[in-house]
Amino acid sequence: MPQAAVAALRRTYDARNGGFGTAPKFPPHCALELLAARGEREMSTATLRAMALGGICDQVGGGFSRYAVDATWTVPHFEKMLYDNALLARAYLRAHQAAGDPLFERTCRETLEFCLRELRAPEGGFYSSLDADSDGVEGRFYVWSLAELNAELGALAPAAIAYFGASDEGNFDGANVLEAHGAEPAEREQIRSLLLEARAQRVRPALDDKRLTAWNALMIAALADAGAVLGEPRYLEAAVGAAEFVWQQMRDGEGRLLRTYNHGGARLPAYLEDHAFMLEALLTLYEASFEERFFVWARALADEILARFGDPRRGGFFVTAADGERLITRRKDLEDHPIPSGSSSAALGLLRLAALSGESAYAEAALGAIRLAQEIAPRFPSAFGHLLCAIDFHTAEVREVALVGSDLGPLLEVMRERYRPHVVLAAASDPTSTAVGLLEQRTATGGRATAYVCANFACQAPVGDPAALRALLDG
Repeated sequence: MPQAAVAALRRTYDARNGGFGTAPKFPPHCALELLAARGEREMSTATLRAMALGGICDQVGGGFSRYAVDATWTVPHFEKMLYDNALLARAYLRAHQAAGDPLFERTCRETLEFCLRELRAPEGGFYSSLDADSDGVEGRFYVWSLAELNAELGALAPAAIAYFGASDEGNFDGANVLEAHGAEPAEREQIRSLLLEARAQRVRPALDDKRLTAWNALMIAALADAGAVLGEPRYLEAAVGAAEFVWQQMRDGEGRLLRTYNHGGARLPAYLEDHAFMLEALLTLYEASFEERFFVWARALADEILARFGDPRRGGFFVTAADGERLITRRKDLEDHPIPSGSSSAALGLLRLAALSGESAYAEAALGAIRLAQEIAPRFPSAFGHLLCAIDFHTAEVREVALVGSDLGPLLEVMRERYRPHVVLAAASDPTSTAVGLLEQRTATGGRATAYVCANFACQAPVGDPAALRALLDG
């Protein structure tokens, strides 16, 4: 089924411009996720490269605009959304793991740095977006005339102008949306720094400063993944801070998750997507940090999803909770566009939780959601990419890996050297008392770091050598 979906994506793929469908071009988040899970590098890396080098990517400050109005990713709608940048940061991280291309790692880092610099709130959560307009003019904050580039860069201007493809006539109302198709100058970082400093003197776009649980969850997952894979403690610390903010400040007096935070307080009952995105984020954060509290929080959310959003008669999950506002009908949202649906996210999160905990009830609930769209999803993969990832995970030979003992670094390097979408990971130095089912009765062999590679909790002989672990994972 996932392979049929990949074939359907291939039929809509624009090889010349790197993307799916015609203009305007939106970042195909869930399609990229599916292609990464299936190991389909050609389409995904070409699309990511075209976006990273185009005007939809802020070549000065990092981060991505909401979409491009043309077919070549040149002229964006300049609004910057938290969810776009969270999802794209993970897409570039996975492409870096698959292809080893420094452009992908750099783009991931610069996207996260933008979010930390311009969208992070003082208490650790993340704001929702930056507007497209400044002084009522779309894009004014981001575009440059040739005269401005020369004035700000001096002797560096000729190389920068060639790199950015700037011209007198420009490509946007007489000004230039900067791209990166020319020869990259050795002074790229200095050029970006000078232009970023100059741009800071302009009137800034308005900030939408509300914090949404669902979008914060997407950023938590991106930061946690990047912190673990890139060995960047700041990213992991930011992920932990955002998770603590949501858990401590965005729940009501009964511990129920709330949806939005602003002006010093949280309000509105959270929807399915808030719970499901946080479930996935907390599992990712657990696998990055191995702090058991995040697994405990994830399991509490999963139980909430089953109890308050599940449909015991027809399967799947409702958008609103059973004890929420009384509606004429409770609908189910299945499509993954432009971000994963709560239903798809719940399905994948519950499947991963089942693999870590050994509790089959989570997997059974996930399959109920999958069955609702399993026939239509392969025919329209751009609308069901995250659900197809859940199907791919369910049908794959999932490896459950438990690491125990001290000095786990060499074994963790193997786990994170490439993207492994069909693996769940637990670790502890001393798992004698643990909430994570996968770690129960695991002990270090001979006092050294030990890896258990399992399928359905049936484990092969433990290994302590990184090469042996790699062979078990890849065999």
